[in-house]
Amino acid sequence: MTVSFNPLEFQQAAIDLCRYGKILYDKNWSPATSSNYSVRLSADACALTSSGKHKGELTEQDILVVDMNGQPLSPGKPSAETLLHTQLYRRDANIGAVLHTHSPTVVLLSQIWAEDQLSVSGWELQKAFAGETTHEDTITFPIFANDQDITRLASAVETAMQHQGQGHAYLIRGHGVYTWGKDLKECFKHLEAIEHLLGYQLELLKLRQHSL
Repeated sequence: MTVSFNPLEFQQAAIDLCRYGKILYDKNWSPATSSNYSVRLSADACALTSSGKHKGELTEQDILVVDMNGQPLSPGKPSAETLLHTQLYRRDANIGAVLHTHSPTVVLLSQIWAEDQLSVSGWELQKAFAGETTHEDTITFPIFANDQDITRLASAVETAMQHQGQGHAYLIRGHGVYTWGKDLKECFKHLEAIEHLLGYQLELLKLRQHSL
């Protein structure tokens, strides 16, 4: 099967991914070579950060094109976690961008949280997520065990979404967060909301511990 994509759209996606990479690095959400980001180019392809690249120093040459099976269509080595991006693009045509980051807040909270999901409710910032209109609802983030077998992990994510709904994001224990949106701008907004909401949760845990 021939996979098509617009080279000009790929060029713009590469520029945008480098720009957001610097923003995320400066926020300490993507230290060193951690994290990976992508943008949908077509129904069959996405632009993706190459493996092992420092996220504060990305150049357009560090972005490549992969098909929805994770196979490279341009020079570069795909991220080891490519299938976690393509799983999202395959299941929802409205997803246009995916960001995966390793911030201290998310990594720490996912490591110490005992349950396999984390729910938030009552925070005004919940309305930053697409489709959320009230702080009174509950937003749940599944937490998956870290797994070096990415095919198996992607399958576990898909199975969970089939049974529990797609939601807005999920955590990988001791690893980081994946979130998505219709484009990079919306995806980044979701990520900012997650960072603050989980920051609130982490601070509440500290306060409750001190009150004991």
